[in-house]
Amino acid sequence: MRLVQCFDLAAAEHAEVLVLSIPAFKTERPTMSLHSIGQRELAAIDGPRGKATVQAVCETSPVLAGCLVEHAFGTVFARTTLSRREREMASVVALAAMGGCEPQLELHIEAALRVGADRDELIALAEHLSVYAGYPRALNMLRILRSGLERHQKMPLGTLRNLQLRDMETELFDSGGDGPVMILVHALGLDWRMWRDVIPHLVDRYRVIAFDLRGFGAAGQARAATAIDDYAVDLRALIDQLGGGPVHLVGLSLGGTIALKLASDQPELLTSLTVVAATAWPFAAFGERIDAARSEGVAAQIAPSLTRWFRGEDLARNGWAVRYARDCVDRADLNGWLAGWNALHALDIADELASMRVATRIIAGEADVSTPPNLMEGMKTIPASTFTVISDAPHMLSLTHPAELADLLLPVIG
Repeated sequence: MRLVQCFDLAAAEHAEVLVLSIPAFKTERPTMSLHSIGQRELAAIDGPRGKATVQAVCETSPVLAGCLVEHAFGTVFARTTLSRREREMASVVALAAMGGCEPQLELHIEAALRVGADRDELIALAEHLSVYAGYPRALNMLRILRSGLERHQKMPLGTLRNLQLRDMETELFDSGGDGPVMILVHALGLDWRMWRDVIPHLVDRYRVIAFDLRGFGAAGQARAATAIDDYAVDLRALIDQLGGGPVHLVGLSLGGTIALKLASDQPELLTSLTVVAATAWPFAAFGERIDAARSEGVAAQIAPSLTRWFRGEDLARNGWAVRYARDCVDRADLNGWLAGWNALHALDIADELASMRVATRIIAGEADVSTPPNLMEGMKTIPASTFTVISDAPHMLSLTHPAELADLLLPVIG
């Protein structure tokens, strides 16, 4: 037997001591008590609300309060075999599948967000739940989740739909509204969601459009592009479907190079151009990446890609941006991946920069090892251009510095 105090709160300072039986085996007394460990985990996961919940339970049942702190949080949740984020996501889906646990589900959704679960991941859990527990359980979870997200995070409001574009079907995000159209073009290996945290900053001024390029995301099985021109023709077809332009065009990395190509070929389609962390020049490294993907597969490109795209501290935190990028590369279609690098390897647009006549913003990341500022300064030959460096930003700065990037996109140019 051992003695357990109900809960370490001022209100329970003189609470009645309970006797709990521990059958079958004995263990050495830990350096830190299960009670203290449980309190630590409870505070880290549930914050003040969790502490208040356990206190309320303690007022009626010190037995259950003690079990919650010492067993649930002090023993199970404290084990490092699953991260706090993973445990909370498991708790959320278990409670949603059970049904009838709405107060607990609401609490654990808030806890999941607190310990690093992302809104898209939780939405995907509700979608996944529909397959195994049915639509009523999934829709109930989504209703509670939506309420929690509205309190905690700003969502990119708009519509998501499938779009037939030339010979491919892709996915398109459209914020709607009457503002001037701004099209965001994503990087090689990712999809339109790389703009997810930039979009909410733009929708009050622009009608924001983002879509999946040929060979990536929802268009992963489309016929592979043969050159940068192929992507530019897709982009022109999209502008035609949106009314013919002119539009504000923003591209990052491969997306920026595609945007440069369209601006050079058909400047009348654009009101302004923003090139972010992109190149107008081919490099031998592009050929090496093609060879590596062919010989080793795309999954083997996760480590070299992520270490080029992010800073060490981003990778160490392993937040949504890194998890999202890792998953995109892991799932990437080899043909689409190779097509993107082949298009960059065969670039021939550098000589066209000096003759471009579109008002252009050039944005570089100070910590970008892929397209560093000294490389992007070469684009200053574009006559009507400005050049800005975002402090401490790596290559995928729409994922790591969305607010700073959005601030540079908001002023209307052209």
